[in-house]
Amino acid sequence: MEEQLIIIGSGPAALTAAIYAARARLNPLIIEGSKPGGQLMGTTYVENWPGINRILGPQLIQNLREHAKAVGTRFVFDEVVHVDTTNRPFILTTKSDKTFSAKALIVATGATPKRLGCPGEQEYWGKGVTTCAVCDGAFYKDKKVIIVGGGDSAMENASFMTNFTKDITIIHILDTLTASKAMQERILNNPDIKIVYSSKVTAIQGTNDQISGVSVTNTQTGITQDLEASAVFIAIGLTPNTGIFKGQLELNPYGYIKQIINTETSVTGIFAAGDVVDSRYRQAITSAGSGCMAALDAERYLKEQCK
Repeated sequence: MEEQLIIIGSGPAALTAAIYAARARLNPLIIEGSKPGGQLMGTTYVENWPGINRILGPQLIQNLREHAKAVGTRFVFDEVVHVDTTNRPFILTTKSDKTFSAKALIVATGATPKRLGCPGEQEYWGKGVTTCAVCDGAFYKDKKVIIVGGGDSAMENASFMTNFTKDITIIHILDTLTASKAMQERILNNPDIKIVYSSKVTAIQGTNDQISGVSVTNTQTGITQDLEASAVFIAIGLTPNTGIFKGQLELNPYGYIKQIINTETSVTGIFAAGDVVDSRYRQAITSAGSGCMAALDAERYLKEQCK
């Protein structure tokens, strides 16, 4: 059966798009992917979602999913592995070898934070190890925190954490920061922020519930030191989940989908939203907002097609 609209993804962008599309009587189908819910499924409490003082990330996703389902969204637990954008309708093939067709698509496949790959990282993920200071920083008031990275995201995380603590250490693998000059000056002139250059986090220690410190190894000397820490914010970049769209949609040099007109991509009838297009803001609420916009654009497109 040919679908009006298929949404690929299941994070805030996808679920918000589904809510708007369902209310517009587009009968949307979500193909959830291999990790339903996206990055929020790996977070603890969210305290910056408007109208809700505090909610667990997985619970927020569940609420969005229930809302989308209540207004008519259908869900398929499967992973899209190929999209044929050359014909109409668009043809999608999934990992379970099922085929779907649609007049319009919304791509909201998100992005995956790059990880350190060191011992203890997975064990303490969400227990002091995270990628978002804006999301989790308030939990570490007056605590020792570590930021890993040297680019703008790492500097933004460090700058944000000065609202809560005066004990911030940046660990950077290179001997100089890679952030913009303005961002560097803000950090270098702040006495509350220390920088350890030419070093990498090689292990994370803690108890069952919370990290207690990290091992940091100098890449030039090989010497390892242990640092106390209540939180580690990893800011070494994101990888947009756009592998299946290479050669199908126009991507920017960093692999994010380009939006050509509003949320529409380089292929007419295919729209994109959330972290798969956003390398700057990367917040659940901005993803949700872009999902709304993509649904509205898809609705207008489909109405034009029916004229």
